[in-house]
Amino acid sequence: MRRTIAGFVALAAVAGTVAVAAPASAERDDFIMGADVGMLAEVEDLGGTFSDGGVEGDALEILADGGVDTVRLRLWNDPYDADGNPYGGGTNDLARTIAVAQRAKAQGMDILLDIHLSDWWADPGTQTKPKAWQSLGYADLVDAVHDYVEDSVDAMEAAGVTPSIVQIGNEISSGVLWDDGKVGDGVDDFTQLAGLLSAGIDGVHDAASGIETALHLDMGGDNALYRWWFDGVTGAGVDFDIIALSYYPFWHGTMGELKANLNDISQRYDKDVLIVETAYGWTTGDGDGLGNSFYFTEESVGGYPASVAGQTDYLRDLRELVGDVPDERGRGLIWWEPTWLPVDGANWGTQAGKEDNDDGGTLSNPWDNQTLFDWDGNALATLDVFGEAPGRTNLLTNGSFEDDGYTNDPTGWGVWSSDPADADATFTSDSWSPHGSFTLNHWKATAYTTSAYQVVSGVPDGTYTLSAWVLNGGGQDAAYLYAKNHGGSELQADLPVSTDDWQYVTIEGIEVTSGTVEVGIYDDAAAGSWLNVDDVKLYRTS
Repeated sequence: MRRTIAGFVALAAVAGTVAVAAPASAERDDFIMGADVGMLAEVEDLGGTFSDGGVEGDALEILADGGVDTVRLRLWNDPYDADGNPYGGGTNDLARTIAVAQRAKAQGMDILLDIHLSDWWADPGTQTKPKAWQSLGYADLVDAVHDYVEDSVDAMEAAGVTPSIVQIGNEISSGVLWDDGKVGDGVDDFTQLAGLLSAGIDGVHDAASGIETALHLDMGGDNALYRWWFDGVTGAGVDFDIIALSYYPFWHGTMGELKANLNDISQRYDKDVLIVETAYGWTTGDGDGLGNSFYFTEESVGGYPASVAGQTDYLRDLRELVGDVPDERGRGLIWWEPTWLPVDGANWGTQAGKEDNDDGGTLSNPWDNQTLFDWDGNALATLDVFGEAPGRTNLLTNGSFEDDGYTNDPTGWGVWSSDPADADATFTSDSWSPHGSFTLNHWKATAYTTSAYQVVSGVPDGTYTLSAWVLNGGGQDAAYLYAKNHGGSELQADLPVSTDDWQYVTIEGIEVTSGTVEVGIYDDAAAGSWLNVDDVKLYRTS
């Protein structure tokens, strides 16, 4: 029979109680909370307006007041047909990019310039050469990339909007400027792609000093893709500063896969990592009635409810995940197209764009339920997250289990077992792909009941959240995260069975009124059952 929690309290006291004072919050001034606003000018031109709390205002000012510190702006070479008709989707030529950048700079924002190296949308399935470059041989193409990038950055510098980061290419997992710079589909030679990327990076540095450069892939949770691609470009000698990622949880893997990838590639390549595209739906509704990218399937896969509260929780959790990348390598995140309102005509393209790209799709706004404003342009509560301090003060000691190496007695944690002979069922190890170097593990060849716990004292009254990342092989009568002795009823969260994908588990709404709280990981397990836990946090939410 599983030991009752009442009995567990008495035995925990015998095993030893850990009293912990709340540590000071780590301040970071380089953590980016940004927004990609490539559609903004077009939305405004077509009549879109924005407000906050019922007061109409400039969208960029509203974003800045909410805490957005960086705007990402895409740049297309020549987004017009031969008759001068715009392609739409923002029609982000250099003049429009500079104009929006000047508005953002006036609000105190930094600029991330996203050079697509194409006349229009570029992504893993479309990397079309600009019209003016389509007849160039490879050597001339390299020169064209260098000169175009240098001239673009020169123009922005002259306009007083020198970007802090320049991204060479957009979602370039399949390369750039097909077919000269194409990789994948059996092409594993990165030589020509490396030459084109290096030319762009050199163009940035030849235009201005102090600008960081970034290379951007999609599929943020796909570690195999990132290792293959960045092994290729670094092996070919490309020198850059930041690994940029797209991450949409309904397309690009779980949060656990993203976390593992960020931690791995930041260390493997000694680079900062930055999520330059992310978003989540605040409703499954459709503002223009023409279809959306986010619907019921995406809500189910993404794991958060399609509501403002769900969108807000997603943003906070993602920010936390990026902030936890070891050695402060996680640079931040950028929300994609928060201002793309469903105003008439503000579509992903125009008829000229469709014809140029030979696209038969319906002209529409597929993003109107993943914005940070409702369909009337009112700011959503999600925007408040951008102004919150980056990172949450963790009240636990050694929540990442990195302090000791291999041990049965991790610093800051008490260890309890129903049988003293099972004390060795709790230990730290690096043998199961933990998020850092070490993780907390439960395992024994025979049946066991054990827990690791902390009692935190001096806790101000308020509402708290307990969170942890978990791998679980299953086979337990009970396995859960818990919080108790906080002045209310014990709260528990079952640990899901997942053998190779880290799962994020939380207990929210822990009302502390007693000045203390005990938290822990409890496991009543059959012989040979295993459980791995990492990055356990207790933090105040209100």
